[in-house]
Order: sequence, then structure tokens, then C-alpha cells
Amino acid sequence: MTRKSFLTTVGLAAALLVSPQAVSAQPQAASAIAAAPRAVVTRHDLTLGGARIAYEAVVAETVVAAPEGEDEATIVTTSYLRTGVATADRPVLFIFNGGPGASTTPLHFGAFGPMQRLGEGEAQFLIPNAHSLIDAVDLVFIDPTGTGYSRPQDPSLGQGAPFWSRTGDARSVAQVIERWLTTHDRAASPRYLLGQSYGTVRAAEVTRVATDLSFDGVLLFALVPGERSGPLAYMSSLPSYAATAWLHDRIDRKGRSVEQVYDEAVRFARTDYVSALIQGGALPAAEKTAIARRLSDLTGLSTALIEENDLKIDNRLFMFNLLADQGLRTGQLDTRATARLDAPAKQPPHDDPGLSYAPEADRPIAPGQTVFRASDGGSVVDAYYRETLNYRAPDAYQALNLRVNSAWNHEGFKDAMPYLAEAMKRDPDMRLFWAAGYYDLSTPAYGGRYTLDQAGIPADRLTAAYFASGHSVFVEDSNLAALAQAVRRFMRVSGEGR
Repeated sequence: MTRKSFLTTVGLAAALLVSPQAVSAQPQAASAIAAAPRAVVTRHDLTLGGARIAYEAVVAETVVAAPEGEDEATIVTTSYLRTGVATADRPVLFIFNGGPGASTTPLHFGAFGPMQRLGEGEAQFLIPNAHSLIDAVDLVFIDPTGTGYSRPQDPSLGQGAPFWSRTGDARSVAQVIERWLTTHDRAASPRYLLGQSYGTVRAAEVTRVATDLSFDGVLLFALVPGERSGPLAYMSSLPSYAATAWLHDRIDRKGRSVEQVYDEAVRFARTDYVSALIQGGALPAAEKTAIARRLSDLTGLSTALIEENDLKIDNRLFMFNLLADQGLRTGQLDTRATARLDAPAKQPPHDDPGLSYAPEADRPIAPGQTVFRASDGGSVVDAYYRETLNYRAPDAYQALNLRVNSAWNHEGFKDAMPYLAEAMKRDPDMRLFWAAGYYDLSTPAYGGRYTLDQAGIPADRLTAAYFASGHSVFVEDSNLAALAQAVRRFMRVSGEGR
């Protein structure tokens, strides 16, 4: 898989894991957003842990300028601000997803917003989110240009090309954050930045292009790893293969937990395995067989298959062989998902059964549960903005814009994590939170840890959280509950020095 197609697959997952039907590959017309930016405020409440939390929802338009020239775009943010509490010391969390071209919907309606989306397709609905962070932190969801309701202002700009690059995108998001802090008089508040998937790259790029914009902490979900070729690629993915083999009971568990199997694979990957890979054809035959047997014990693949591929196990080899005797393949974005090997062909990434894996999509609604559905049978997200938040957009909410994804200028695919390391050097109080799923082969957990270590992130200022999940670590309610608590703990710790 090329670096370009890898990032495209990861980005698509970020939007599609929760909303497989909300995809548009069509060109986006310039929005008819009013020339004077709007800010619509509504008031709501949510019960969390038995306590009633009153908050304001603010849907606001911010006009941003491209890095060069007079090009502009209108970026729409959705903020949830708790009322009746002092704001001076209350933290603010700025949130965006990945793609490129993916909106905040998974994080907004799947993780931390006050409403949680369940169901599939036209049957989707919203219920109050028992795991929202609104009790502890004010939330600002940012949909970059071309996603959500955010649009380039001039249709002659190649549909927003000036904003569809690492630098242009990061600068526009930084502008939004700076304006938000000024508008809401929150310059002194503790502030945090959260990015998922390609959003982890965006978060690092924001610290590069806006060095005066400091953060108490940065949170990275499903980190896009750095180097993805040669021995490092095979080494960094091995622990995720081992965790998946454990999950599907394709190896002898020996009473070990998935965490123990993962850790054992990490130790082997960074020692004997990478050493064998580096030797390549010079590796003696007996040693090659011994390594292959060890790999078989960890991955569930046959020793013969591993030797035949010179000890090099990639995603395709693993996904299509682990359960081949059952006529199945695993997912890539979430290896808990499976599909028939003889299933009709689909265009990538839609061929990945892990793309829309949502084990709790059909969970029953509790008696007396408040449920919001689209009154017109259309998009529940559009209906929520229109009917609950009183924001009426001129066109539909774009959960994922494939045109943005295909047009993106990655500027050489350089690893962005060293920019975060530089930001942490500038600010000795800044901390980092990283969340990874054991069953994610697109952004494998050890690939993320290796990238952070090589970037020079101080280990004593890094909080790592692992989950028995795929690419989106918050899909199950149990994982979401654990993630929300881990984020709360992180913000309390990182805020102590301010």
C-alpha cells in the first residue's frame, strides 16, 4: 500500500466508522453562507452522574484567510459551554477529526458531545450522551474547510485548494482557535487540542505554524505513524497482529490476556524480529526457521507461509490468511470485523469490513430514554443542527468529502510528530495524551509508540492509553466510558502546572 493510499484509507475510516452512508464524492458548490458570519446560541441541559449540567450550544462561522493571497473560507464550529460556573480556570478542548476531508461527527456524536448517535443509515437517532465531557471541559468541534458546513467562499478556488494542504489547513484551524479564544474571552483558560487519525498530523502541524498558540496538552487518537517501509513497517505492525490472533483464538493463549500477548510481541519485534529482518538474505536458514516458528506462535499464520514471505508479514498477508480456513478475512481498521473471502469485490476502502464496524449500533433504547430523530426522515445530523441548535445551513452537512481527500497536498508526507516534541521543548508544562486500539492495523499501536519515541516526546510527559478496540477507540460504551475518564484524569494532571 502506498503512503497516499494508506492515509486515504485511514482518513475514510475516521468518518465512516460511525456514518457509512454520509459520503459525498461530488464537487462542493460555494456555500451561500451569509457575508456577515453568524453565531447562533441555544440553551440546553444534560444529566450526568445524577447531576443536571446546563450549557449553551454556539454554532459559529469564522472567516479565515489562506496562507497567501486573498482566498477565504468560512469554517463552522460547534461549541458546548457549561453555564453557571466560573470560566477563568475552566479548560477548553478544541476537537477535530482526520481524513483529510473528514468532519468531526465521530468525535462529536460518537464520543464527547452531549448527544450520542446510534443506529444505522436512515434509522439513526440521537440520545443524551452519558459520557460527554461537558461537565468537566468546554468543547469546541472544528470542521475544517470542505467538511461539515465549512466551505470555501469563492467557487473559483478549485473547491478550496488553498486550504487543502498541511500548511494551509493547519493555519486556518489555528486562526479559528485564536479567534475563538478572543471572542469568548478565554485567553487565560487551560486549553487542549485533540485530533484523531489524520487529525493527529493536523494537531502537530498547528503547533508548527502557530508557535505563539500554546496548549496545556495535546490529545492524539489513532496516531498516524511515521516511517512505514522496510523492517520498521513489519516490526511496528507485529504486536497488532498478535493481539488479533489472540482475539480470534488462533494462537495458544496460555492464560494470557491480550495486553500480555501484545507486550510479548513488542519485546520480540524490537529485538530478535527486527534483527532478523535487517539481516535479510544473510540470515542463516536455521535462524530463519526459528524466527518463523516464533512468529507463527504469535500471529497464528503457518511457519511455511511466513518463511515463504521471508519473515515479512504485511496487512494483506495477515488479514487474508489468519481465518482463511474459515473462508474469512479480517478487517484492517478493526480486526474484530470479518467478511467472506468470496464476497463481491468492492472498491477500496469500502472492501474493508472494519470500515463501519459498530457492535452497539442496534442496542435497545432504555425505557423513558429521550430520543431525537429527523422529522423528515433525512440526515439526523442536519435535523439536529436545524431543529435543536437552530442553525440553518444552505446545504447538507458533509461527514466526509472525498474531493478534499483526493486533492490534499501532504507536502511530502513528512512525519509531523517532531513538531510536537519541539512544542514541548518550548513549553515544559505541556503534556501529551495518546490513545490506541489493539485491533487497528491502519494506525497500529506500536507504530504510534515507536513514532512518538523517535520524535523525542518525553516519556514522563506522555500518557498512553490502550483499548480493546479498532481505529475508533470509543465505539463501545465500555471503551467510551474508560476513554472519557482517562481524558478527565489527563486534563487534571496537565493543568496542575498552570
